[in-house]
Amino acid sequence: MLRENFLQNKLKAGKIVLGTWAVIPSPVVAEVIASSGLDFIIIDSEHGPINYETAQNMAIACELHGVSPILRVSGVVESDILKALDIGVHGLHIPNITSKQQIEMSIRFMKYPPIGNRGFSPFNRAGCYSLENAQILTKTANDSTLLVIHMEGKEAIENIEEILVIKEIDVVFVGLFDISKSLGLPGEVNNPKVIKLLKKVVEKVNNVGKYTGTIVNDPEKMKQFVDYGIRYITYSVDCHILRDAYRQIDICFKSLNG
Repeated sequence: MLRENFLQNKLKAGKIVLGTWAVIPSPVVAEVIASSGLDFIIIDSEHGPINYETAQNMAIACELHGVSPILRVSGVVESDILKALDIGVHGLHIPNITSKQQIEMSIRFMKYPPIGNRGFSPFNRAGCYSLENAQILTKTANDSTLLVIHMEGKEAIENIEEILVIKEIDVVFVGLFDISKSLGLPGEVNNPKVIKLLKKVVEKVNNVGKYTGTIVNDPEKMKQFVDYGIRYITYSVDCHILRDAYRQIDICFKSLNG
């Protein structure tokens, strides 16, 4: 990736960043969201029906507004990681991480030598489609591509200390819905047991100089999570925000009819 990584620059400057999840396969919707002033959008190809051609167009729409596109792949799959990076996203969001070995494999797939063994071609959006960039692409991409790992269960949290020794990790994202499920409390993201685990991860991640991320679905929760030390906040999901806005309008309208 040869372009400026807006999100990476903000994190390095010590800023708290705000983004959202995008599961709607639409560059137009992505641009509408990007125009709001968010810092990043996670293009979700794990839970959303988004193919790589659409994801590339969504990434372009994000960059037009100075917003970093992050792509959540389906897992530690070499072909998915390679395609995601070749379309020029600013970082990868790797789900279902439970062990150090999974992260090491992800790094092997997403970083060029000498760090990893990513397949090399400058003839794509990440390489600006030009042979002229071949000599600078590998180092620049290694330095400017963010790695976000998604911890979704108790096993991952139990392995947090050995995971955090890997220097290439930029953000440790705690999936509160998945954590609640693993604790036998599906959907209870505000349960004290879930929050206790979240705080434990935040403390350990912040102590090694990396960034902690999680999802927020209530504006009032944003301040609370920032106070915990979380610096990478994702607010809800595009489809939920869209539906909820129209739902509130519908409720208001129907109340006028008695």
